[in-house]
Amino acid sequence: MRKVKKRLKMSKFEKLLYIFTILLVVLSPVAIVFTKATLSEINFEVEKTKKEIASQTKKNESLSMTINELASLDKIQAIAQEQGLTYNNDNIKSID
Repeated sequence: MRKVKKRLKMSKFEKLLYIFTILLVVLSPVAIVFTKATLSEINFEVEKTKKEIASQTKKNESLSMTINELASLDKIQAIAQEQGLTYNNDNIKSID
């Protein structure tokens, strides 16, 4: 006597479900690695931008100090004297 093996037929839905599950198991690690790499690249760009901001802030502070030095009363009076101008308090009029 021969043994007859019965094969269970899978429906289309079951086949799709198995294919979807296999794809999910295979593609999940790839997606995780891709997102981690993208996040790492973005963090690198953020740090680079922070360094640029810090550098520009230092430059701005230096320029502000230079402006304050050049705008000081002593500096203005020295340049005025070099140009031949004099300070005359009698010419100053106050408006109340």
